[in-house]
Amino acid sequence: MAKAAGFIGLGNMGDPFCCHLRDAGYELHLCEVREDVARRWTDGGATLYATPKDLADAVDTVFLSLPTPDVVESVVLGQGGLLDGKRLKRVVDLSTTGPDMVEHLAKALREKGVSFIDAPVSGGVAGARAGTVAIMLACGDDERDSVADMLTTFGRIYHVGKVAGLGQVTKILNNLLSAGSLVLTAEVAAMGAKAGLEPKVMIDVFNAGSGRSSATLDKYVKAILPGTFQTGFTNRLMYKDVSLCLALAEKMGLEMPASEIIRDEWRAAMKEIGEEEDFSKIVLMRERAAGVEVRNQADG
Repeated sequence: MAKAAGFIGLGNMGDPFCCHLRDAGYELHLCEVREDVARRWTDGGATLYATPKDLADAVDTVFLSLPTPDVVESVVLGQGGLLDGKRLKRVVDLSTTGPDMVEHLAKALREKGVSFIDAPVSGGVAGARAGTVAIMLACGDDERDSVADMLTTFGRIYHVGKVAGLGQVTKILNNLLSAGSLVLTAEVAAMGAKAGLEPKVMIDVFNAGSGRSSATLDKYVKAILPGTFQTGFTNRLMYKDVSLCLALAEKMGLEMPASEIIRDEWRAAMKEIGEEEDFSKIVLMRERAAGVEVRNQADG
């Protein structure tokens, strides 16, 4: 009997994850509302279901890769949701929802005898396509063993704890660091360009020195210097992740003043640049203020 995997959320990350599962020999069972995406997968041999419940009636394991906590909640607990499925044994959430939502969903599923496996990922669209994402897995050992073979098709597993929610804590801390490095680098790079530094040489120096970060090593090299601004992640989603982290800090009684500034920068970027624009475009705010563009200079 073929190995089977259910999946909901065939977006920038979910689509390549499904490709890895298919290539590893898994039979794909999908719930997808976009007709063009669904048709592409069914033409390739996947089985399509009308509702999450229908999917949960057909398979033991369902992966989620969805954009926001409310969408995840609706898919799991809403009318026709996974919770009502008869065959489902485990839900593996690759999304970023925050620990409170994980606790809420895990409790509801546990009462039906279904495991909720907290497994957010980091590495972006490029990592998803390459199968090199970091998977921040939080669940018991038995649950880990039940999904390890499938998860390793996506990337490397880091078992960060046995309590669902710790994966989310790790993920939102990671994304806060990513957000902060980009905000600070945008200021620094705009200042350097205005002072007369050649942008590529400036970033090369940072990457060879102690100032390197995910922003200089990845975002500037791949998206900002060439002016493509295509990472597959939006201003709205980064603002959501930073806000989730600060909400957790407040709940813990922690003050994070620098992080609040980072959140404010993304709130401003949504207004000035656009909520659905690529999150790397936040650098445009600092460039416009300085009257410069930090791009590769034409050869010649």
